[in-house]
Amino acid sequence: MNHGSIPHQALEPRLSTSRAHRHQASAGRPWPLGATLDREGVNFAVFSSVATRVEVCLFSEGGRETARIALPSLTHEVWHGHVAGLKAGQRYGLRVHGPYDPDAGARCNPAKLLIDPYALALDRPVRGRADQYGYEVGHDDEDLAPSDINNGATAPKCRVVRSRFDWSGDLSPRIPPQDTVFYEVHVKGFTQSNPDVPEPLRGTYAGLAAPASIAHLKSLGVTSVELLPVQAFIDDQRLVDAGLTNYWGYNTVAFMAPEPRYAAPASDGGVEEFKTMVKGLHAAGLEVILDVVYNHTGEGNHLGPTLSLKGIDNAAYYRLSPENLRMSVDYTGTGNTVDTTSTPALRLIMDSLRYWVQEMHVDGFRFDLASALGRDAEGAYTLRATFFAAIAQDPVLSRVKLIAEPWDLGPFGYQIGGFPAGWMEWNGRYRDAVRDYWVNADGSLPAFAACLCGSADIYQWRRRRPTDSVNIVTVHDGFTLADLVSYNEKHNEANGEDSRDGESHNRSWNCGAEGDTDDESVIALRARQMRNLLATLFISRGTPLLLGGDEVGRTQGGNNNGYCQDSPVTWHDWERVPAQAAGLHGFVAALSALRQRLPVLRMAEWPAEPGAGDCTAVVRWYSVWGHEMTAQEWDDPAVRCVAAVMDDCSAGGRSVAVLFNASEDEATFTLPVEETPRTWAVHLDTRDTTVHGLDTVDAGPAQSLESGGQWTLVSHSMALLVGPTPPGLQAA
Repeated sequence: MNHGSIPHQALEPRLSTSRAHRHQASAGRPWPLGATLDREGVNFAVFSSVATRVEVCLFSEGGRETARIALPSLTHEVWHGHVAGLKAGQRYGLRVHGPYDPDAGARCNPAKLLIDPYALALDRPVRGRADQYGYEVGHDDEDLAPSDINNGATAPKCRVVRSRFDWSGDLSPRIPPQDTVFYEVHVKGFTQSNPDVPEPLRGTYAGLAAPASIAHLKSLGVTSVELLPVQAFIDDQRLVDAGLTNYWGYNTVAFMAPEPRYAAPASDGGVEEFKTMVKGLHAAGLEVILDVVYNHTGEGNHLGPTLSLKGIDNAAYYRLSPENLRMSVDYTGTGNTVDTTSTPALRLIMDSLRYWVQEMHVDGFRFDLASALGRDAEGAYTLRATFFAAIAQDPVLSRVKLIAEPWDLGPFGYQIGGFPAGWMEWNGRYRDAVRDYWVNADGSLPAFAACLCGSADIYQWRRRRPTDSVNIVTVHDGFTLADLVSYNEKHNEANGEDSRDGESHNRSWNCGAEGDTDDESVIALRARQMRNLLATLFISRGTPLLLGGDEVGRTQGGNNNGYCQDSPVTWHDWERVPAQAAGLHGFVAALSALRQRLPVLRMAEWPAEPGAGDCTAVVRWYSVWGHEMTAQEWDDPAVRCVAAVMDDCSAGGRSVAVLFNASEDEATFTLPVEETPRTWAVHLDTRDTTVHGLDTVDAGPAQSLESGGQWTLVSHSMALLVGPTPPGLQAA
């Protein structure tokens, strides 16, 4: 049945004549898009190529609709008008009249109050409700039958924003990639249970910039705080009905508005508070990186709610199936995919990114499912995608940190190493290889070694840099570090899906007992494994990312998919540190400091090839006996012990030797015999938490041994030694 011919007036909610004509709009201008405040009132501009009329609905603070104003002008598919007398804080929403014909890809329904795609603030969090659907739920024709339920009273409202924020003195830290250490963290979860953060600020943007929060971040030596999504998102109805929430926030509905649930009650929906947070973090020398979701929105597939883009111009913003325009193309696993080959969609994304940099002063972005953004009109991934071209030529965005999650669910979606120059990438192969090695997996050594060298096999031949590899061991999606060494299986019962959700192949090892245990030997082994994983992360070439809370052994009780758990399951527990995590905070801080003092671990460029200079600066690999690794040893799946020597050939540079023992047995390593002997100082051994600084002896003097000397590692442990670079290798 085709419902496209239903008269639009049948769907139009009515407002009394006296209220409807209280405000009128003059022509205004078609730019900028959104609601722009000036001295006389507000200019509204909304793109829609299919609308027959666009109305701005005004609401009182109490939520009563006070006026409905048709935008009088249409210029190049932008509806616009200026309404005099409106002020900052005014609540509003949109109603878009036009065809409701899902078979043709059109889903206009003026019964639904829509979020302005360019809204700068919302008055409340967005939570799924039955009245948000543009079709009659339960009808035999599913989404073909339009809904006439007016949801204006319950829908979230946009806010007109005027920001007079004082940015004086604010400077981006602009941390060079080789000096960067990312810290992935959730705004609310980081402070919700922190007794050192004032109670009214816990769980808010202000709480993240509280003195106690900044002191903790600085103590770790991290440089860049990477926030899980803070663009306004929806708790989809399935979660609401189950009493859960969209804790991670990967379901955006307003690309320019900060999520209001993280703001203390304020008239601007958190804009000023967010800016204050950024300024405070910048003052402490910390960058702010946003995890952004432009690949899809919270409107889902053809049976999802109508919240914004779907009701404004569905076909202009989303990829629709060429065979059936009623259906969405889903490269994201969420039901829809934003069409970055479409000018309106690309413009919205670019305007949003520039807004967060220029107006909110953020320092970069991590793009969720970034492969979906790099697809052409036919759906093929390409470096020549319009999105990449737009970013590269933009004088604002091309200068900030750009980080890709290099996969999506479409064809050839895994694009590790396949992003343009200037982009960094979350390196999932690094995560897998490091986990495999430390859980004692057969044949894991070659991939582990490649990762320690900056994943040159992925990046170097494409003329990318070592720092383009964002090295991850744990992130929000999956086990925390403490759970990675405490559980063989996921335990996601609290999510209400019978543990069907979440990754089942975690490359984890419980060290002999599943979950909590009193066994001292298991506790000790878990502690050592955590130190192994962290030490590997910080000494690997590339850019390390530390998952927030791993430095204090944060646990989710084996839940590896906490996306819906806004609860103590996912919040940082600042008062309970598991036994195996004792001393871990100091260990991480010392690792970070050691990394910063050893340039050989932080190479911005690839080492020179042999013959290109006095020093090849490559990593040299040795067996447990001190001889260069043979091809047979590399190919032997049972080999678990290896040593790596990295020479820093700059004048006065210090070199590093790292010994690895992932076996179940104690191993005695012999250091390589060298033509010019040198003295190595042992700065860490993961059998304990002691890390000796390079220039201080706060932890006691480091033990020394000469070339050809021996060092014994207990099972599942590693050691890092620092020594001078032989004079013959140093640059003049």
